[in-house]
Amino acid sequence: MKTVETFEQARRDRSGTVGLVPTLGFVHEGHLSLIERARTDTDTVLVSLFVNPLQFGPEEDFDAYPRKPERDARLIEEAGADVLFAPPLEEMYPQPIATEVTVPELAATLDGVTRPHHFGGVATVVAKLFAGLQPDRAYFGRKDAQQLAIVTRMAADLSMPVVVVGCPTVREMDGLALSSRNVYLEGDERRRARALSTGLMAAADAVDSGERNSRVLEEAVRSAAPGFDFEYVATMDRATVAPIEMVDRPAFLAVAGQVGKARLIDNIHLDVDDDGRVTADRGIVLDHPSVLHDQDDR
Repeated sequence: MKTVETFEQARRDRSGTVGLVPTLGFVHEGHLSLIERARTDTDTVLVSLFVNPLQFGPEEDFDAYPRKPERDARLIEEAGADVLFAPPLEEMYPQPIATEVTVPELAATLDGVTRPHHFGGVATVVAKLFAGLQPDRAYFGRKDAQQLAIVTRMAADLSMPVVVVGCPTVREMDGLALSSRNVYLEGDERRRARALSTGLMAAADAVDSGERNSRVLEEAVRSAAPGFDFEYVATMDRATVAPIEMVDRPAFLAVAGQVGKARLIDNIHLDVDDDGRVTADRGIVLDHPSVLHDQDDR
């Protein structure tokens, strides 16, 4: 694997079709699964590693966000990447940025309510990565469902020649969706955090039993996690991120909650086939402890 710091170098060190996996670093099996998928689909696998200040609000954890670039580089290489694009801040933002990319309609709900500047920062940095790196395909996890919808819509609206690919959520052995912020959880917080996935799996069971009513599915989440203070439990159209009453189109059921210092999100994607049958994508559950818990890497 070759590590580069400039867009020009990253465009030069490639051949054939290019698959991009954008990351903030402190990688885990969720990121590694995206790299593995890109490895099967494309000729050159390019991973970006950049903690983007534009997507963090003034009261959020930009300075404290976990950073282990040497660890990340080792795991990214082991997963099969060809090129690691690890730009310094001055490469990404050589001057104060005067252009922002936003998808306001899709960012108006869920995380966009409590993090009003977050998705503008995400869309802007992803647009820069698409423009500067020119990938053929780009891979994002389904765990960040609203982000996936926004990036997909942005690429379509701006006629960007890139296919955005959403890949299944990867979960820890106890079902908790993998997130770099899981390392913030201490003591009993880890047990309490499992309420998010426990609730979603109860809703997935209801889907498997034929339930399609959004309010019933949302109540199944809350009933399976009594006492947990959800920030939201919502069933949304997958393309528009607007609430729906019945699961009669591709959708996702999303949850969020604060546990200690960690604000966590999770969801299950709800797929609808041509005959109207609905299946819940529960994600992939690891059969081993995540690399997030390797004390040598912490």
